[in-house]
Amino acid sequence: MSDTDDLTNQSRVPLWRHLLAMVYDLFLVIPLLMVTSAILVGIHGPTDSAAVRSVPAWQQWGLTYLALMGFYGTFWRKNGQTLGMQAWRIKLVSMEDGDRVTWSQVAIRVIGASTPFIVALLPYLFFDINNAGIAIYLATGLIASSGFTWRYSNARRLYLHDQLSGTSLTLVPPRKKR
Repeated sequence: MSDTDDLTNQSRVPLWRHLLAMVYDLFLVIPLLMVTSAILVGIHGPTDSAAVRSVPAWQQWGLTYLALMGFYGTFWRKNGQTLGMQAWRIKLVSMEDGDRVTWSQVAIRVIGASTPFIVALLPYLFFDINNAGIAIYLATGLIASSGFTWRYSNARRLYLHDQLSGTSLTLVPPRKKR
């Protein structure tokens, strides 16, 4: 039996457990993104109105992706778990060897996981977000969740960003009580 077969046979992480780990991680990611925004506003200066952007969008998005890759990459490369993943006993491993993920896998995973959310926002370039209509709301919801619902369309139960990056989430057994 190969390492990949062993990973496939390991306990898959239930979606609810993964979502709760993501909520835990948001308590760290949101302040990180606030700091990156504050740095850019400090460089470019404030504006008189919220309707006028002082920071170019490409700089905001670029720094956001770098911050996310740095945050997740640091945790995933160290022991395969963010703080939220530790709390919910989830570990990220490379499907190649069952070991730590590489920086390129981190980058592919972060970009792959965020792409459906970004694509889901595209209709709002043409429609007013407050009055878009139920069909637009439903379509964007389906698109945004497609990376996670992807796991129900393949036998190995991998998310889209797992398949793209060659990674897998596994359930860590509970610690033995002493």
